[in-house]
Amino acid sequence: MNRIDLSGPGGEAWVRYLDGDYQIVSPGTFVRCAITGAAIALDDLKYWSVSWQEAYADAAASLTAHKRLRDPSASDG
Repeated sequence: MNRIDLSGPGGEAWVRYLDGDYQIVSPGTFVRCAITGAAIALDDLKYWSVSWQEAYADAAASLTAHKRLRDPSASDG
């Protein structure tokens, strides 16, 4: 069984991202990375943007988002 069961009752959480913490608005077991679309278990959530209210799977996804949101015309490559 996968660690994150997308069909189970846990489902996707709705989260408000704060400075150094987050608040669960609607319960669930994971959030989605805004860049990769990957499911991130709440226990593993380490990267997010307070300004843009997005979660990121890892530091590379966070950097990609930062570059994209600073300059939307810039490419990822």
